[in-house]
Formats: sequence, structure tokens, C-alpha cells
Amino acid sequence: MNHRVLPAGDSAWLVELPDRIDAAVNARAVEIARLVERSQLPVDDIVVGYRSVMVYVDALSPAAGEAEAVLERIAASASGEAAVSGAERDVPVCYDDDYGPDLPDVAAFAACSVDDAIARHLGREYRVYVVGFVPGFAYMASVDPSIAAPRRASPRLKVPPGSVGIAAGQTGIYPAATPGGWHLVGRCPIRPYDGSRREPFLFRPGDRVRFHRISEAEYRATSEWGDA
Repeated sequence: MNHRVLPAGDSAWLVELPDRIDAAVNARAVEIARLVERSQLPVDDIVVGYRSVMVYVDALSPAAGEAEAVLERIAASASGEAAVSGAERDVPVCYDDDYGPDLPDVAAFAACSVDDAIARHLGREYRVYVVGFVPGFAYMASVDPSIAAPRRASPRLKVPPGSVGIAAGQTGIYPAATPGGWHLVGRCPIRPYDGSRREPFLFRPGDRVRFHRISEAEYRATSEWGDA
């Protein structure tokens, strides 16, 4: 699998992999990131993309001059096989009434009933490709093509935190109240990001996620958002 290691300023390097959304490509990116974490490079931060890894280093460290050569060796050695299996996450979602305001639109796109649209969203295991946009927002794929509606023509100025969205083959959970253009199909009671937790992020690239349906009463009983 081809790759390139490119300088990005004086303290960062970008490892580029083939330009496509693909589980094997993303698995290799995750493996590269983990190998960099274990290396002796003076790393400040590592950001995994769909098909890339950005590595930030301490430019004042004597070892910084070796970064490009080390990254080249790591990228060449990574197959992706060691990182295919991330953590398994079983995530509750309430699809009832106001929690899924765009479900009728998604069902119309799929030419099916709302219940069928929900079943199709529940029927897949999703891979976490990237965590970004805002802290904790995990881009998960792939949604059943029949319900893979494009982004909304008019984005919302404020999406309720915990909202589960669908857009162009991906699904994700909004970890904060932000603007957003995805179709909202449900609400999750668990915070994808909580700075007070020992592990603040619920999802990491490479994780595998399944959703299960809960009632509004169950949502209210377990909500971490203070809206119960």
C-alpha cells in the first residue's frame, strides 16, 4: 500500500495513505499512530484521519531531526492488520418522537417506513474512522446505502447534544450543542466526551460500534446530559 511522508512546517509531518474511505486504509493509519506512540520520537500530538496521520513533534528536541526517517520506516512496516480490531462499543439510542426529528425525511429518502429506517440504522456495525470536528465527535461508517441521505439543505444553528445524525453514508453522535447539517434520527444518553472521566473520549479510531434501541423512559433514566 503506497504512502508519502510530507513535512508540514518545522514541527509536524503528514503520513498520507491511498485517497479513499476504506477500512483497511484507516486500519493502517491507526496502526501507524500506535507505532509512533511507542517510538522514541519526541511527540507532542498525533491526529488520525481517514487515510492519514499527522504527527507533531517537539522541534527543539535533538531527536526531531530523525522524525521523517522514523516515520518513513514506521509507515513502510505497518500493514494495518494489527489495528483492524478496535474496542467494541454497544451504544443506546432513543429514536422516539422529538429525539429523531428527521426520521420521516430519512424514511422518505429510503422509500420505507420510519420503523424500517430505524431498523436499518440499528442493523449495522460501524467503524470509527476519525474523531474530530469537536472533541469526541466520531465519524462512523458505513450506513446502509438506502438511508444514506445527504446533508440537510439548511443546517441547524444548534443541534442538541447527544443527537445521533446521518449524512452521506456516515453516522455520528454530537458531543456538544453545535451547529450541524446532519439528519437527526435519535438521541444517545451517553456523553461521547467528558473531561471529568478518567478516559474522556468514548470512541477512538478503529473502534466498532453497534446501536441498540431504548425507550424515552430509559433515555431519561440514564441521560448524562441533565435533560432527564
